[in-house]
Amino acid sequence: MALYLFNALLAGFCGLTNLRDLVMTNNNLEGTLPECFSNFTFLESLDLSSNQLSGDVSALKSLTSLIALRLSNNYFKIPSSLGPFFNLSKLKQFNADNNTIYIESEMQPLVPRFQLNHISLSSCGDVGQFPHFLFHQHELRQVYLSNNNLREGFPNWLLNNNANLERLVLANNSLQGHFELPFLPHTDLSYLDVSENSFYSKLPIDIGEKLPSLLFLNISKNQFHGSIPSSIGDMNFLKALDLSNNQLSGGLPEHLTMGRFSLTSLALSNNKLQGQMFSSNVNLTKLRELHLDGNHFSGKIPDSLSNCSFLSTLDLSNNVLSGEIPRWMENMSSLSTLDLSNNELSGDIPRWMGSMSSLEEIVMANNHLEGPFPKEFCHLNHLKLLDLSVNNISGSLPSCFSPLWISQVHLSRNKLEGPLKNAFRNSTILVTLDLSNNHLTGKIPNWIGNLSQLSYLLLNNNHFEGGIPVQLCTLGDLSLIDLSNNNLSGTIPPCLKITTLNEISQEYVRYVTDIAQAPNSFSIDEPIEFTVKSMSYSYKGIVLTCLSGIDLSCNKLTGEIPSEVKNLRNIYALNLSHNNLIGPIPLAFSNLKQIESLDLSHNNLSRKIPPQLVELYRLSYFSVAYNNLCGSTPAWTAQFATFDESSYVGNHLLCGEPLKDCSTSGPSASLLPKASPENGLIDMISFYVTFAVSYVMAILSIACVLYINPYWRQAWFYYVGAISNCCYYFLEDHILPKWLHCGNM
Repeated sequence: MALYLFNALLAGFCGLTNLRDLVMTNNNLEGTLPECFSNFTFLESLDLSSNQLSGDVSALKSLTSLIALRLSNNYFKIPSSLGPFFNLSKLKQFNADNNTIYIESEMQPLVPRFQLNHISLSSCGDVGQFPHFLFHQHELRQVYLSNNNLREGFPNWLLNNNANLERLVLANNSLQGHFELPFLPHTDLSYLDVSENSFYSKLPIDIGEKLPSLLFLNISKNQFHGSIPSSIGDMNFLKALDLSNNQLSGGLPEHLTMGRFSLTSLALSNNKLQGQMFSSNVNLTKLRELHLDGNHFSGKIPDSLSNCSFLSTLDLSNNVLSGEIPRWMENMSSLSTLDLSNNELSGDIPRWMGSMSSLEEIVMANNHLEGPFPKEFCHLNHLKLLDLSVNNISGSLPSCFSPLWISQVHLSRNKLEGPLKNAFRNSTILVTLDLSNNHLTGKIPNWIGNLSQLSYLLLNNNHFEGGIPVQLCTLGDLSLIDLSNNNLSGTIPPCLKITTLNEISQEYVRYVTDIAQAPNSFSIDEPIEFTVKSMSYSYKGIVLTCLSGIDLSCNKLTGEIPSEVKNLRNIYALNLSHNNLIGPIPLAFSNLKQIESLDLSHNNLSRKIPPQLVELYRLSYFSVAYNNLCGSTPAWTAQFATFDESSYVGNHLLCGEPLKDCSTSGPSASLLPKASPENGLIDMISFYVTFAVSYVMAILSIACVLYINPYWRQAWFYYVGAISNCCYYFLEDHILPKWLHCGNM
């Protein structure tokens, strides 16, 4: 239909030979370019971007009046030499991003007649070398050649040949070798991005002198080493500097941090920088984002940062900083993101944090902060994300702590204790609640059913007791439930459900989408730890949105597994191990077509394993060990052919592959007693009476002999004591460690 409309539209345009401008963007047009395009000899601007057009572009080679040509986001096949356009002498702007860029078998020997000032050929192709026509361009102002797998060195000749070049973007290629600058200072270049390449060299010491007019410099995700040149401080107009994810060492040059009144963003993350973070002469008065995480900076957080009054993002995580959180942060009225995780900070959380009404995100994970959970947090009504995980925060959660706008709470691996009471009761847009690995007690509160947008609930490794609240069944966006390693009892609510994949909370989708769309700006992407296939993994970002699971292991749950598990159709992992569940394995498990990890071990399940489980083709971990199952194992085919004996061990009445052969297992039928149809009941009653009388007489005989003969009586008690000691040590060495398995997980 789209192809028919495109041809119909062009049929009407083909007679308009005097057209000067033609714009047909974002119309989902399909097909190839018709030959009548060659009639538009007066056309000066053509925009066909963001359609589904394909084929070659030879129909455009006759448009000799063309000045601007935009073909981006289509399926055109465009030669990297731009040979079909060599005769378009007036062409100034060419944009063909996200098409198929290919290398011609025979290189174009001619020199193009055009002199471009704007060229954009960013794609996902394998161009290899810089297009030859660029060597003949001398009026370029903007060049975008990202994502082309270019494998040469830095094109300093492009700067030498184009004195008016303002923007040069070569991100995500395979550029390598030395980072050679032009012979003379280039005073017009204001934007340079060579991130995500393979440069392996030192930064030129005169980079600030050769490129003095830069506003934006991004050389992140390369292999630059050595120290940061102090000449970068000569870039008086620099607004954003990103040197992150390299191997830079040494300290921060003082010249870089003095008098940089224009600098708003500085990113030096994930290098090998060390020493004091800043001197006392820092004068970054307009700085809004500072990322120094992932280095080896030591000492205290410098007081000179207090001059950065507009600072909104401060990331000093993963360093060796010590001391306390400085008091001057109380005056940082614009501070919205603070990450001090994984350092060696000490002391309590400052009480002044309770008055930071503009603070949206706090991350202090992996420190050594101590003391009770501060009640000052009750005043942080504007919190959106709170992460105090992996600290030594103690005490109970204040009932008043329930920020209305909070969406992410990470308080795992602390020393929190006591019941939840009313904490988070009014946080109705909460998406993630992670209180795992603490000492919380009491029941899981019923008000948790009010958290209508909750997607990830992790309360594992605490001391919660009582039943699983049925209010969890009202949460329609739950994707992950981990209540393992508690003292929960009762039955599994049959209404328990999860949502997965594209059904997850739209609030969280927006959250991780913002992270994915803004890779160069700071965003907190906190991981969630979950046990899958008997291994603990950390998931975050887009990957986390695809995870769905329920872990109720290591509790005291009883009753049968509800047949309503068939409603968990898209579940990825289910762990019900180490409980007291009884009854059969529900046939409904065969409906879980997406499941990859299923653990039902260490329960009291009985009867046969449903043979229909072999239909779970995604299953890669399966365990029903240590139950009371009987009969034959599922057919040893598909995924089940990958499960060894450990998946079934501890079920003495099971047979079949990979266990013993069913034909040779169990007692021989010829040895079993045969009951007569007429008197079978009488024979069994006689057997039981005879056995009981014989047992009692034997006990009385032994007692009489021991009473009469003191020597035999002494020997008897000696051997009974020796056997008791052997049994005790056997239990201590082999059985008790298995019973205590859950307590040590």
